[in-house]
Amino acid sequence: MNHDNKNEPNQLIHSSSPYLLQHAYNPVDWHEWNAETLKKAKELNKPIIVSIGYSACHWCHVMERESFENEEVAKVMNENFLCIKVDREERPDIDQIYMEAVQLMGINGGWPLNVLLLPDGRPFYGGTYFPQKHWTNMLEAVSKALKEKPEEIEQSANELAQGIARSEIQKYGMDKSVQNFEKGKLDAMFEKLASKFDEERGGMNRAPKFPMPSIYSFLLRYHFVSGNEKALQQTKTTLDEMAFGGIYDQAGGGFARYSTDSDWLVPHFEKMLYDNAQLVTVYSEAYNLTKLDRYKEVVYETIEFMEREMTHDSGGFYSALDADSEGEEGKFYVWSEQELKGIISSKGFGLFADYYQIQANGNWEEGKNILHRKSTDEVFAKKHSLELEELQKQVGNWKKAILKARSPRIRPGLDDKVLTSWNGLMLKGLATAYTVFGEKKFLQMAEKNAAFLNQTMTENGKLSRSFKDGKVSIQAYLEDYATVIDGYLALYQANFDAKWLYEAAKLTKYSIENFYDSEEGLFFFTDKTGEKLIARKKEIFDNVIPASNSIMAQNLYQLGLLLDNSKYSDLAKQMLGRVNPMLGKEVNYLTNWASLYTNLVEPTVEVAIVGKDYEDFAHSIQQNFHPNRILVATKQDSDDSNSNGNSIKGLPLLQNRTAIGGETTIYVCREKACQLPVQSVEKALEQIKR
Repeated sequence: MNHDNKNEPNQLIHSSSPYLLQHAYNPVDWHEWNAETLKKAKELNKPIIVSIGYSACHWCHVMERESFENEEVAKVMNENFLCIKVDREERPDIDQIYMEAVQLMGINGGWPLNVLLLPDGRPFYGGTYFPQKHWTNMLEAVSKALKEKPEEIEQSANELAQGIARSEIQKYGMDKSVQNFEKGKLDAMFEKLASKFDEERGGMNRAPKFPMPSIYSFLLRYHFVSGNEKALQQTKTTLDEMAFGGIYDQAGGGFARYSTDSDWLVPHFEKMLYDNAQLVTVYSEAYNLTKLDRYKEVVYETIEFMEREMTHDSGGFYSALDADSEGEEGKFYVWSEQELKGIISSKGFGLFADYYQIQANGNWEEGKNILHRKSTDEVFAKKHSLELEELQKQVGNWKKAILKARSPRIRPGLDDKVLTSWNGLMLKGLATAYTVFGEKKFLQMAEKNAAFLNQTMTENGKLSRSFKDGKVSIQAYLEDYATVIDGYLALYQANFDAKWLYEAAKLTKYSIENFYDSEEGLFFFTDKTGEKLIARKKEIFDNVIPASNSIMAQNLYQLGLLLDNSKYSDLAKQMLGRVNPMLGKEVNYLTNWASLYTNLVEPTVEVAIVGKDYEDFAHSIQQNFHPNRILVATKQDSDDSNSNGNSIKGLPLLQNRTAIGGETTIYVCREKACQLPVQSVEKALEQIKR
């Protein structure tokens, strides 16, 4: 944001959040959400404005320009209210509560989220974006009502507080855990999802279109269990159309947060770590199943983008790149035909323009072009009578030229805070990509990131949420624990260093002790030792990021098998049992739970490898898409330390396993029943497929 800084800074000047720092010179007397601010509101008996947003949010910036930078508006806010700014990415716990309040008022949620509270934190009115005049009129009307009709506002606050305090179990009728997981029910879930597919352009049949990685993760798993071709076809259509669309940065790799239209053409140009992290996982898995090179290309380009633009020296990953640069959305990424003609030689321009759908008067607004594609390289090469290799070499040169021409441009703002949970998602993406492609650099990036999470973001077995300018802050939420555990489990099955399995187990133990609600059989979002808000919520529904409870259930299921701990496996089944009755009705918002369901309708394959070639054998097995498989491996016999010096005596699946006759040996088991040990990958794959 461009500020002339003529104002004295407000309290936000000390914040760790780039979003809050953007508001540090507003004439509004902003405060951070903390005990001191809330105490002050009570002492002054002043109602509170809580304004919640995040750095890559377009309408948050608009509202700031129109209202929060305006002296007159600031005067109304400062005189009548105590004003608090919240970064929803740092404080999802606050966002969750007040988002629910606004939805209980019958308003569609979104950001910016602006909520009015009584001095004790109970909400009584709110909304999302308010144009300047509406905002001041509303604030003046509310101030008047607080003086003249306090009992009406008190009643409204009471009703909302009761609504927010209701447990999710009561709200969604999840009072029983139904633990029968049948294959047939998966078909019903798929049909429910399929009724909303856009079969032509992929994704769901509506605009705007969000990537929603957990939907395609589920479809790959459902296809694996059922053989249903339509599930695979929808996944391929979606992954193709997204990779061809403007939502994908054709020159630099990486995905924008969503597409404003139904063709994936016009993105909302911000790039978020959480989308790219999960899409690396999904495209890697899709490649593993289909062996389509275009998916491999997306994974490599996206990881290159992450390394180039989103990586802190410590190995942590930054949160987001803004949609705007120089006050204009997408300016960094779009081109006029004239500009492109100055970059691509006139001889090759016709081909380039056809490949990327360039138009003389632009394919977007103001004569600008968003680079996008209409077909696969195979189809395009055939159309132009080109050899495929010749075309792909040409495309590689175009990408380099565009990237080079773009690099001197003024860059979009970078949100350089490092969030633990989103890093957990990226760790999993890198570890998965390594197991599929065997690219050493992916493993090195994953190991560096895991070391950062383990050393910088962990203290005395507890995680922190945010890291910026060398400082960690904010107590972690369930989402942080769940995604980091998931990342560690993926890393263990990539490099077989048992340290990561033990770290995952430690964090799981902490989560059960501090987040688990034994009465309802699910996990709270906030730590029991954390700040007490007006309610303690549970996150059940999968969104662009899956629900922390569904990730945790998957972790418990995997750890239960890897550590032979039936308590964990039972807990996972009990959690899935809670949402089981909803899966038939609401599967669109429960697809990560549905993925766990696919693992429970058939026994999970347990593979143990012992011997000097354990890495090569493991890697060969991992070249085959099998989402319902866990893998443990080690160089020496099970009573030794593994190659990284971590004792693996504690790994039950490696107990009494030896490299028979000194040759690398593979043991394939299901539900504790093992087949004969074999010494070739081919034979093991036959046993796995049975």
